[in-house]
Amino acid sequence: MHSNSEPHFFGRRQGRKIRKAKTSLLERFLPSLQISANTNFNKQTLFGTSVDSICLEIGFGNGEHLAGQALKNPNTGYIGAEVFKNGVANLLTLITGIKQADEVPENITLLPNRTDNIRIFADDIRLLFAQMPDNFLDKVFLLFPDPWPKKRHAERRFVNPQNLQEIARILKPGGLFRIATDHPTYKTWVLRQMHNHPHFRWTATCSNDWRQPPSDWVQTKYQRKAIAEGRRPVFFDFKRL
Repeated sequence: MHSNSEPHFFGRRQGRKIRKAKTSLLERFLPSLQISANTNFNKQTLFGTSVDSICLEIGFGNGEHLAGQALKNPNTGYIGAEVFKNGVANLLTLITGIKQADEVPENITLLPNRTDNIRIFADDIRLLFAQMPDNFLDKVFLLFPDPWPKKRHAERRFVNPQNLQEIARILKPGGLFRIATDHPTYKTWVLRQMHNHPHFRWTATCSNDWRQPPSDWVQTKYQRKAIAEGRRPVFFDFKRL
């Protein structure tokens, strides 16, 4: 059974004023890619192209990783969830190439080298969980989530038993759950929470497996900032048992 009560969201939904070109993309192009809690999650019809597998990125930030993965894997469908309006707008810029107001055409389309393999949920992913079928996803990405480092805010961290239960349900057995973080408190928290969950196994066999970016990694703006400020990111891959 799924609870009908709406979860409380902590964090910002919008930052600095969004420029005219990105506002046009949000108003005129986002609706064609947007999914909602009423969406029919059918692998054959969810995307505008045929896909072999489906991935979810939770909190895609500025969209670099999502856009990069979708470009490299045109036959994989990507669902991106992000509440931050500026980040959604930036993703739309990355996949259309439109940066200036005078570049916005009558009919906005994806860049010619892209397939229609991205769908966007511009809200808290927890609102979508109940709609998603069991064993629907091949991969889930949670990259540099808010660590909520203070002990009194620990219950706000996304990696918790309730959310992990949903991830385990919608992820196929053998599927991958990748978590990246640069915060020491969150590193320890993630390993403890995942170790305690019966449906996940950490895949690392040596320190390089989690200290070095995965072979298919796409670097993000936040990651570059963390490295510049002296924080070392880690990359945890967990297999759904």
